[in-house]
Amino acid sequence: MPKSHRRANCFRFLYLLSIFNLIYLPSALSDHTRRWRQTTYEEFLKGTAHGVAVRSDGRLELAPRFTLLADADASYLWSVRLDTKGTLYAAGGSPAKVFRFGSNGKPSVIFDSTDLSAQAIAFDAKGTLYVGTSPDGKIYRVSAGGEKSVFFDPKTKYIWDLAFGPDGTLYVATGDKGQVFAVAPDGKGELFYASDEAHIRVLAFDKQSNLIAGTEPSGRILRISRASGKSAAEGFVLYETSKREVTSLTVSSSGAIYAAAIGEKQRGPGAAPTTVITGPQGTTTVSTAGAITSNQGQQLSPFAPFPPLLSSSIYRLSPDGAPEELWTSREDVVYALGLASDGRLLAGTGNNGALLAIDGRGIFAQLSKTGSAQITAIASSSSGKVFLCTANPGKVFSVGPEYEAEGTYESRSFDSQLFSQWGRLEWWGPPPAEVPKSAEHSNEPRLEFFVRSGNTEDPGREWSRWFGPYAKSGTATQAPSARFVQWKAIIHDGRPGDGIDWVSLAYLPRNVAPVIDGIALQDPGVRLQGQSAISTNQPTVVTLKLPPSPNPAGVVITQSGAPAKFELPPQGTLQKGYQSVLWSAHDDNDDELRYAVYFRGENEHEWKLLKDNLEQKFYSWDTTALPDGAYYLRIRASDAPSNPPASTLDTVREGERFVVDNTPPVIDGLEVSVSTAPHKGALLSLQTSLVKFTARDATSSIERAQYSVDGGDWILVAPVGGVSDAPEERYEFTLATGLSPGEHTIAVRAYDHFENVGTAKKTITVPQTKP
Repeated sequence: MPKSHRRANCFRFLYLLSIFNLIYLPSALSDHTRRWRQTTYEEFLKGTAHGVAVRSDGRLELAPRFTLLADADASYLWSVRLDTKGTLYAAGGSPAKVFRFGSNGKPSVIFDSTDLSAQAIAFDAKGTLYVGTSPDGKIYRVSAGGEKSVFFDPKTKYIWDLAFGPDGTLYVATGDKGQVFAVAPDGKGELFYASDEAHIRVLAFDKQSNLIAGTEPSGRILRISRASGKSAAEGFVLYETSKREVTSLTVSSSGAIYAAAIGEKQRGPGAAPTTVITGPQGTTTVSTAGAITSNQGQQLSPFAPFPPLLSSSIYRLSPDGAPEELWTSREDVVYALGLASDGRLLAGTGNNGALLAIDGRGIFAQLSKTGSAQITAIASSSSGKVFLCTANPGKVFSVGPEYEAEGTYESRSFDSQLFSQWGRLEWWGPPPAEVPKSAEHSNEPRLEFFVRSGNTEDPGREWSRWFGPYAKSGTATQAPSARFVQWKAIIHDGRPGDGIDWVSLAYLPRNVAPVIDGIALQDPGVRLQGQSAISTNQPTVVTLKLPPSPNPAGVVITQSGAPAKFELPPQGTLQKGYQSVLWSAHDDNDDELRYAVYFRGENEHEWKLLKDNLEQKFYSWDTTALPDGAYYLRIRASDAPSNPPASTLDTVREGERFVVDNTPPVIDGLEVSVSTAPHKGALLSLQTSLVKFTARDATSSIERAQYSVDGGDWILVAPVGGVSDAPEERYEFTLATGLSPGEHTIAVRAYDHFENVGTAKKTITVPQTKP
């Protein structure tokens, strides 16, 4: 790489580093006071709401009144409807049952059969009840007295939904051939439409009285109509969703069509595979539509057990047909849709049984949880009251239209990590949209807060009592100091729009001393430099010994109540005479720390300051100013930058013993002897050169020795003992090649452990040999 490019890269790195420092530099004025602030939907969902809705834009507000009407004697309820008089009915199983709810809310069985489940119910204009059962079921007509008779048998596997048209025709959605039947009031039925789908799952009517159907497995929304004078109905795909199964349809007063769809479509050709579930009752096969069949051939339920994880979306088709994805989730799945009296879309979900309200902007609110696993159907009355039924277990609830007179929300317990003192509680919420007449002149606070604390993660009887009420934001709390805390809010007066956008509680953790996790002394001759000291002519980079740390090596990001701190590791290079130390430390208060390095000789008792007020966790120094010998290091960490003098704490930790040696070895007794011996019958003579010397060092061991003849290459030699590991080593060796007659210089050198080198030389004259 050209030098100019290397310089440009260096400047670019330094520029980025300076930006990091500006963004994440901790404030010199910071102290221990922190704030636990809650303001997002995800945070508020971790609390417990009663009569309070949690909105997706991060707001708590009063919810419509949510009332349990009845706990039906059924594991599953699939359909809920009101007759022409406003009487509530719910259908489910197993076995198949339809419940009628009296004015006192108590259910009575109006229909039952040996079929597995009552899957769908509908009422004609006269208020007569019709029940569709599954699987291999029929459609029954039920009189006001409870007498039932078979009204129509579609001879299909499943009856999924029933819907009466304006002319009194009953439309029947079926599977597993994806057919829709039209049944006249006299019970005579015909095939109205045959689709390419396996299942027609749900039915509805648009503002032009066209039949709308949702399908499976392509997740289509169809408009099915029969032109005047034609016998066959025609289907038109209004929208094909990205999901597999349309589970619910509803049409607003403006003509918009809402559809809920779940599941991912199978990739590639071929039918969807069945799923085999093995349980205590044997092997169970789940079909593509979700029907369950035991290994004895008995139908167990019209739906598979609700999957724990399944993607879901809600779509809106405007009156002109334009589609829009209004809501999507990979955690909650929507099984039922309805409309609230205020025009918001209602969505019943699983598998946490939550009721959502979604406005036209896509903002949704979790109104309440049912305590059942799934909300399976929603119906609305002319008075604006909404009814819904559930599965696992089967229950029936009413919702609104009036709001709760009072709502309570309890936050999750907050772990401050340290024993803390609790400060002021602050909150904010917009003014209510309207005020009930009963509360116009009331002096009672509309919002009240309470706080309690404890030293266990789960609040219980061992926590403090609730302290409050606090009706004014910014009021100091009285909860006792502890590690955990929780707040509670009560919204009074039943005002729609009353809400809380955020809540913040100040707290002061008790100051604790810093912790030095570990100290790593580097090898002699290593110098540490910060990344900002990188240059283009940097010496050889070496691998550092890292101290133990709770964080991984490299760029460490510490996230806490304080801003994130990026700690770039130092770079080590070879530089003779330097000694370096690297340490890791942390502070549970996230305080800014300063460090000091001390040293003392091995036989000394007092520590001497080497360097003070260090911000980085490493230090290098030139040891040539110190006498040779053994030393010890001590690191002190102080949280003084983040605390007043009276509260400052520090801690110390000693490192390992290290040695300073800047004196080269001494070479004594260098001798070179040359001898000549006859060879091959005295016709030739053989010359040998024997070299002897001793290398010794006062502080460290001799690492290696070399020799050179007449300024030639240095050649490594081994000591007499073979292993070079002692402060004194003796060498005796023969030169690899003979010396020619004349003057020669033999040079030797020895290195100690610290790369100090001692040298010596010997000049000899080799005589001319006689022939």
